[in-house]
Amino acid sequence: MNDIKRILDKQRDYFNTGATRGLDFRMKKLSILKESIKKNEKQILKALWSDLHKSEFETYATEIGIVLDEINYVMKHLKAWSKPKKVKTPLTHFLSSSYIYSEPYGVSLIISPWNYPFQLLIAPLIGAIAAGNCAMLKPSENAPKTTEVIIKIIEESFTEEFVCVVEPYGGKESAEALLKEEFDYIFFTGSVPVGKVVMAAASRHLTPVTLELGGKSPCIVDEGSNIKLAAKRIAWGKFLNAGQTCVAPDYIMVHKSVKLELLTEITRCIKEFFGDNPADSKDFPRIINERQFNRLIGLLDEGNIITGGEYNKDEKYISPTIIDDITWESPIMLDEIFGPILPVMEFVDLEEVIKTVNSKPKPLALYFFSNNKMHQDRIIEMIPYGGGCINDTIMHVASPYLPFGGVGASGMGAYHGKGSYDVFSHKKSMTKKSNLIDIKIRYAPYNDKINLIKKLMK
Repeated sequence: MNDIKRILDKQRDYFNTGATRGLDFRMKKLSILKESIKKNEKQILKALWSDLHKSEFETYATEIGIVLDEINYVMKHLKAWSKPKKVKTPLTHFLSSSYIYSEPYGVSLIISPWNYPFQLLIAPLIGAIAAGNCAMLKPSENAPKTTEVIIKIIEESFTEEFVCVVEPYGGKESAEALLKEEFDYIFFTGSVPVGKVVMAAASRHLTPVTLELGGKSPCIVDEGSNIKLAAKRIAWGKFLNAGQTCVAPDYIMVHKSVKLELLTEITRCIKEFFGDNPADSKDFPRIINERQFNRLIGLLDEGNIITGGEYNKDEKYISPTIIDDITWESPIMLDEIFGPILPVMEFVDLEEVIKTVNSKPKPLALYFFSNNKMHQDRIIEMIPYGGGCINDTIMHVASPYLPFGGVGASGMGAYHGKGSYDVFSHKKSMTKKSNLIDIKIRYAPYNDKINLIKKLMK
């Protein structure tokens, strides 16, 4: 940890030189990062296969491609975002101009999880660089091959005083020691319990934080929906990365009248996507480690398994599984599942669904399948959640035009696109006053000036 303190001091000294603030510097560093990612594409693909058994298509779509798209979007707009924004000035500030300046926080700490170990570290780094910060990166120890490639990319792209990777090994004690240091900004992606630890640590130094957490994201299927298409999109969103996605549909609430059809169609889609035996499919990932595997198979002993339920401990494989006859009291409904197990409950009254979801912690995502515009509006207006889709899953996360983040227990702060630049930027308000005229009303003695100030500020 002495080395971390040394690097932290080195980065703070470098930031204080002002070197990271120039637009040309930031654009150049983003370009270097982009080229290094492209150069190491094959190594990233191999690493994600080794860590999570991800196919090349899934790795490129959800890890590499989404990051390259983010860099391109940020570089296209960074010049405009970096300009001071002139805003209106009230009459009481006569002969003044008002501006908002974006400035970097300083040295940022970015902590990423294991489920999308490349994307969820590099995407926030793009925002940190774009805004002019230095950064220390802590990848997950649970995705060692991906971490090796990340270290290679960062070391060949940047000097230690600007961006560096903190060795992820050492577990909880290493993380706690790291969080004892004082950073200017902390960006954390991970579980709710660890998010609380991060926020508590940040509070000791009054360090601002972004927390990208998770929770139980509902998928609600209304009567009259396009069931075949809904099933296809739900199956894709749920079993992407073997369900190890923070915005995956955690459970289904389906109208009683279409429940049987939906379950039949999801079962059919699983077979269509992964074949008769998903264990043989090159497109179906594995569980990250034995601890997560054991936790998940412990959830299979309840309800009625409609399809799936098979597993192989040696391969850390759990088949795409749908479980019916689940209640809110079932153990599977107590915490986020984060795996390829999809519990199902039915409803008959949409208002009861709204009431029930609102009685739980605010979810990171919500998905609603319905062709009823009034029902769509009702769900959007009445349930608080981070973000989501109507008649789809996951896709809102992949847009640089939409900020992504949680609310309440599912997190705070949002990034992607301009949101990434904004989250790593302090908005500094400035008033520039002319010396030509000095209106004396604001100075004492005030005497009978109150009537005049009332007219000016009514």
